[in-house]
Amino acid sequence: MSAPETYDLAVVGAGAAGLGAAVCAAADGLKTAVIEARAAGGQAAASRLIRDYPGFPQGISGAELTARLHEQARGLGVTFAIPARAVALTTNAGDPLVALADGSAVQARAVVIATGVTPRGLGIASVAGLIGAGVFYADSIADPGSLIGEEVFIVGATATAGLAAVQVARFASNVTLVVRATSMDPGVSDALFKQIDRTRNIRVRTNTQVVEAFGEGRLEGVKLRHRVSGTTEAARTRTLFVMLGADPNTDWLKDSLQCDKEGYVVTSARMETSLPRVFAAGDVRQGSERRVASAILEGALVSTYVRRAMSETAGSTLGAAVGAGP
Repeated sequence: MSAPETYDLAVVGAGAAGLGAAVCAAADGLKTAVIEARAAGGQAAASRLIRDYPGFPQGISGAELTARLHEQARGLGVTFAIPARAVALTTNAGDPLVALADGSAVQARAVVIATGVTPRGLGIASVAGLIGAGVFYADSIADPGSLIGEEVFIVGATATAGLAAVQVARFASNVTLVVRATSMDPGVSDALFKQIDRTRNIRVRTNTQVVEAFGEGRLEGVKLRHRVSGTTEAARTRTLFVMLGADPNTDWLKDSLQCDKEGYVVTSARMETSLPRVFAAGDVRQGSERRVASAILEGALVSTYVRRAMSETAGSTLGAAVGAGP
């Protein structure tokens, strides 16, 4: 993508939603480019098993599913710029223009923003080193049924973490909620508190934090520290969910698009943003469903809206030209 070139569609982000959009757009004959700052697959690649994606009755890992999408997109002629970081979104002669960190730019008739979110981590190198190998950052646990008989640890104090613990407890042998504060968040309802309390295989560890993860190539356990007494202990586990929320990757867009107070891109019912022919799909979009399967399907759906917008623009231009006849 070194030479200046205009595309039908530029997709910013090569996670589940971005790859879904690129595959469907290219299959419909649109000249498509994908701009990705890190690597194809995004956060979706860390999902250990996806059992709700159509066509895979035994489930499929996020890494394999996104790798297949990446291969499919390349086979359909999609141009990939990786790594390439988008830094600004403007317009040029009425078309969206994506400026890149290296000083170049990509112009397209339409743009899909699919930059996803960045999960809030623990800031612990040993934990970060095992992401996707027993450590998972998540807003929800899409497939609790895959955790049958496991010892599961969840870091988080919100209602989301509490609800996940209840769901996982139906399948896991034990679930430990690790809560840094003296209690769970005030936003957790009394009903959920009671449900957690009466679920025998859920243990809530308050004033406690994970300070280390260990394992050779895969999570084998964590070290916990009590914040009051200072005592530490090791616990065996092969599954740690970090549920501290996430921040949308939209800092580069806040001067260009309407975002909500948390930074998520606001869209219409047709997934179009406040800038014409600029759309958003996946986790970065306000109100999106935080599931890999949903992100891919959003990407597929947004490509339909892109084509409609292009057709409407072409029809409007043609009508104007006819009306301005001799």
